[in-house]
Amino acid sequence: MTRSGTRFSLLFLSTLGLGMAGGALGQPAGGYPVKPIRVVVGFAPGGPADIVGRLVAPKVTEILGQQLIMESRGGAGGTIGMDVVAKAQPDGYTLGLGSSGNLIVAPHLYPKIGYSVAKDLAPVSSLATTAFVIAVNPSVPTRTAAELVKLARSKANALSYGTSGNGSSSHIAAELFRNAIGAEFVHVPYKGTGPSLTAVVAGEIDMMFGDLIPALPHAQSGRLRLLANLGSHRSPAAPNVPTIAESGVKMQPISGRYAIVAPAGTPREVIAKLHSAIAAVLKSPDTQQRFIQSGFEVVNDSPEQLAATLKGEGELIGGVIRKAGIKPDM
Repeated sequence: MTRSGTRFSLLFLSTLGLGMAGGALGQPAGGYPVKPIRVVVGFAPGGPADIVGRLVAPKVTEILGQQLIMESRGGAGGTIGMDVVAKAQPDGYTLGLGSSGNLIVAPHLYPKIGYSVAKDLAPVSSLATTAFVIAVNPSVPTRTAAELVKLARSKANALSYGTSGNGSSSHIAAELFRNAIGAEFVHVPYKGTGPSLTAVVAGEIDMMFGDLIPALPHAQSGRLRLLANLGSHRSPAAPNVPTIAESGVKMQPISGRYAIVAPAGTPREVIAKLHSAIAAVLKSPDTQQRFIQSGFEVVNDSPEQLAATLKGEGELIGGVIRKAGIKPDM
């Protein structure tokens, strides 16, 4: 949602409280940008966050007249890269492309994380979401989430599920589902999404609660069965997969999010210019179609809406982590 400069500035200062008072902490916007902009991605090249960034960066570059340079700084669940952003000069020339992992989950999972999302980062815009789905091996005798619930409740620990590690988004999604239905599963953590997905396809474990993007090709080939989308609405990339609510299961919806943030103190004029350029790109039908083809859904929100989302989802995820006593893999 695009806003005029004056109205945006007033809203941003009055509602976010993210250390951006009056633009005094950063340099005046002037003719910003006058040089390339570094976009730090806290994950390995080729992953979902990197893909999202490269879908948007070229067209934002055209609008701003300066190149957006993607820089991968992976490690520690994306927190190393986001820490770089939080400690960067707040001049608009270092941005972060974050995910649910390092913007929502990590602050509640890692006891000594080096940054505060609320205090050290300024939201610019969401870019996209990706659906989390329940994917089962075809040998599991269920074709709907309702049937899965019935089977799970019939015997404790009758089913096993894989995740990309303790405290990963897939683990959080599984805990939300487990809490909602009051059943117990056997958790098998792997070192990444790839190994856990391979294990489900091979029948080593029964299911996973994970990203739609890597699971979709296996579902299309019949090697996986997708029972439900854990989000609030059906994904354009998989419109035939019903939502968890449509499946009769009452649980808090969850999906993966990718967003652009800047260091706190970045001048509000710079934030407004960045947001305007990103919003223009996200509104393009061509961009939206490319996102859908890649398994994502465009989210065109404002900085204040993104701030509220990060806060609300952080509270939800933090509660899940504390209730389950989840500790990160060391």
